[in-house]
Amino acid sequence: MSSDISGFRFSAKAARTATQPINFLVELALHDKDGKLISLAAGLVDEQTLPADEVRRLTGELLADEVLGRKALQYGTTAGLAELRETILDYVCNLDGVTSGELSLTPDNVIVASGSQQLLYIITDILVDPGDIVITEWPSYFVYTGALVSLGASVRAVEMDDEGMSTDTLKSTLEDLKRSGDLERVKIVYLCDYYQNPTGITLSQRRREELLAIVRSYSTGHRICILEDAAYRELSCEGPAPRSIKSYEHDNAQVVLAQTFSKPFSPGLKTGYAILPDEMVEPVLNQKGGHDFGSSNFAQHILLRAMRSGVYAEHVEILKRRYKAKRDATLKALEENLGDFEPERTSWTLPGGGLYVYLTLPERFDTGPEEDLFNAAMDEGVLYVPGEYCYGPDPRRKPERNHIRLTFGTVDEQAIGEGVARLARAVRRTADPGRRSIQSPSGLNVES
Repeated sequence: MSSDISGFRFSAKAARTATQPINFLVELALHDKDGKLISLAAGLVDEQTLPADEVRRLTGELLADEVLGRKALQYGTTAGLAELRETILDYVCNLDGVTSGELSLTPDNVIVASGSQQLLYIITDILVDPGDIVITEWPSYFVYTGALVSLGASVRAVEMDDEGMSTDTLKSTLEDLKRSGDLERVKIVYLCDYYQNPTGITLSQRRREELLAIVRSYSTGHRICILEDAAYRELSCEGPAPRSIKSYEHDNAQVVLAQTFSKPFSPGLKTGYAILPDEMVEPVLNQKGGHDFGSSNFAQHILLRAMRSGVYAEHVEILKRRYKAKRDATLKALEENLGDFEPERTSWTLPGGGLYVYLTLPERFDTGPEEDLFNAAMDEGVLYVPGEYCYGPDPRRKPERNHIRLTFGTVDEQAIGEGVARLARAVRRTADPGRRSIQSPSGLNVES
């Protein structure tokens, strides 16, 4: 081919799509050849609790049945394994204490995908044209907000408090958009409403009904979709989680409930699902057919056996206990190491489950990847997610830069304690540049 021909003409969508910032943090961890870096950044699951023995047994049982084994190794359908979709619907309804009939649902409303992230993207893709508005939490799940940028959406962010997304602010945001003539451009209200990524906050029970009523009241010219990302729902460590927003919608009109098997069972099986309003099923399947013609059929057969045999439910209980211990270790370490550090301006969330704690430092701190605190933390041997990554591109505001997302998913309690201690040293060093560190015999920095 002639060398004078110019390069490819990439699409506008490709130009809007950037590398996720978490990739940079993963690369830092992978390049830690000495194993001295403690990563409190990557939101991965606890590797020691992954159900290897259980999946090995389930796989053996499946393949021992010649008919079912071959069926599992064949292509599946775009919607997903029918028996699994039936089981999922029963399972989710049981979590909410309702019947599928009460919610006007059948298994046809359940779509199985290659992780819930695929469905979040597809649902947004079928609803949002460039310039359309998606309302998110502030802060929000940064992988999804990255997808919004890729799709050309305009983001409007709504503040959170310890009860989750502020319904008062949501209402005032929708009212402002109505007055400006932009309400017709609002397509989705997105929220990660259980043990949110990044804050760990859960939307309170009372706000769930309020939020549904508010969005319905502003769905005048068209239905505004409530996209309920419940990826961490099953990882409760303080009793039963609240009912889903979906469970309050008895006509199945506009709430999409998305969940996953990755967090409560195995991310390696890469399977998630969503429960959709009738009107959305065909457009989602049309888009998904263009992606993959159906997610892993073999993984779905394994998950079906796990759910029907009780293995799945047993594993969820194991994870609840494990993550509770890790959450408690994180909160204890924060109190011991940062409890006395400018307590009126330093705080952290108290999650009732999930994998994350959100740390807020005094406003003079900048936790960004190019800043002194991040470099000091790396010098101490600990990695975190800068809070600025977690704020979507709302044109009305700038990302807050004095926050840190900490995750306790992959590290054990001892490493959690040490990692938080290292982070606290970095915070104090940054607050007091005169404070210096020396190398301990183990190669870790200690204050002097």
